Order: sequence, then C-alpha cells, then structure tokens
Amino acid sequence: MADTTRRRGGQVLVFDADDTLWENNILFERVIDDFLEWLDHPTLDRAETRAILDDIERANTVAHGYGSKVFLRSLAECLERLRQRPATETERREIEGLAAALADHRVELMPGVAEALDDLAGRHELLLLTKGEPEDQQRKLDASGLLHHFRAAHIVPEKDVDTYRWLTREHDIDPAVAWMIGNSPKSDILPARAAGMNAVFIPNDNTWVLEHAELDPADRGVLRLSAFPELLLHF
Repeated sequence: MADTTRRRGGQVLVFDADDTLWENNILFERVIDDFLEWLDHPTLDRAETRAILDDIERANTVAHGYGSKVFLRSLAECLERLRQRPATETERREIEGLAAALADHRVELMPGVAEALDDLAGRHELLLLTKGEPEDQQRKLDASGLLHHFRAAHIVPEKDVDTYRWLTREHDIDPAVAWMIGNSPKSDILPARAAGMNAVFIPNDNTWVLEHAELDPADRGVLRLSAFPELLLHF
C-alpha cells in the first residue's frame, strides 16, 4: 500500500513513452541479434560488428532522427560498410523481413503502468513527451490505450534542453513543480534538469546504448525508482 504521507499533490508529471510506459528497445535488440547472426561476418565477432552498427546509428540519428525507417537505413549501411559494396535488392528485402516485427508487434505496457496512471491522474496534471518518427510513435500511443490520461501528448524530433524549455512555456509550467519521468539519462533526465525541472529516473535494463549517460548521484532533484508503480509512494 502506498505511503500517502510522502505524496506530493498538484504536480505536473511529464512522462516518457518508449521503455518507460511500454517495452520498445528490446524489440530492436531482437532484430539486431537476428541481423548479426544473418550477417555472420568472417573476421569480426558480434561485439565488433555491433560497435560498427552503433556508430552508424549514432550518426544517422543526428542526420535523420529516430524510428524504424532510420533503423532499417542503419542496418543496410552497416551491411554495405562491412561487405564494401552496395546492398543488393535481395539483401534489402532480407533486412526488411528481419525488421517486420517492429511494425506488427503489439504494445506491451510495463507492469503496473495503467493502474498507476489511473491513480496519478486524479491528483496531478499528466503530460506525455516522446521523441521519434511521428507515424511510429502515434501508432504506439493509439495502441497503448493510455492517451486519455494525458492533458497533451507531444511527439518531438529530439528531447534536449530547448525541448523542455519549450514544453514549460507551451503549458505555462513552473519547472519547480514539474517532473520528467523516464528511463533515459540522455533524453529524459539530464536535459530536463538543465531546464530547471525535477526528474524521476526509472531504469530499464533494455535501454538503448545511445541513451546512456552518467547521472550525478548527489543531485537531489533526481528521484531514483526501480519500478513504475513506486511513483505512487511519492506522488
């Protein structure tokens, strides 16, 4: 049972979506595992090949953003770099086949998310902030059945400090009573703190490697939880 003496009322809670409300990156990791097995490079091991793919993804997210289409582009470029030639049409179809599950997979909510949001929405203003390709993200949002909990949901190309400053202006939010809740140090925690917001870090073992970053353990503006339902102990 939640310790209601520790709850704060009347806060603005801003939620990340992927890997906070539902599983996401684990689906990409499964495709990458299949891709590496199919590629079967003759001289590089899986870790070395994965490092090359990570570098390509890092560059492509800067140039082209996020989402399944950019991910497919990265897989094709990885193949081309390692085989030192353009991908054939057959190889591109093979890559598309490996990644088909990304579009077809149903949204799997994290344990306790729906129940916790039901409770939190009765005491706080809830917003949603997610980054990625709009069509991909909207499909997941619609399938989640969670949108009715949020006063507004925003899909943005990147979540940096300017994004959080825009969000507080857009909704006339006092950052001191706003909390960004997510699994990504790089996109959810550090830029929100830089914009003057508080943050709740809920780690996910499957967080994308490009979203990793070091957090200051002494930062009292960051609440660290182990699971989503623990929010009810604090809010």
